[in-house]
Amino acid sequence: MSTEENNDQPLIEDMHAGLEMSLIKTFLKEKGYTLDELRKLQEAEFKELMKEASTYASGKLAELEERAHFLQELHDAYIGE
Repeated sequence: MSTEENNDQPLIEDMHAGLEMSLIKTFLKEKGYTLDELRKLQEAEFKELMKEASTYASGKLAELEERAHFLQELHDAYIGE
């Protein structure tokens, strides 16, 4: 895939989207569901589980971004920037 294919959005957003989906799938698996099984539930239950899964994924993404920022700060301090 060329980076020129999607000029509207940075490549990093694509990476985050894939990671977010993996985190959602992990959350659902821990609850005993797959995405296909989730779609068979009643709408209210589906929405509630997806809300929980999205909140979980958002929290994990924020945690990863904070760790990356912290590591960058350590790196910069070490090399004297």
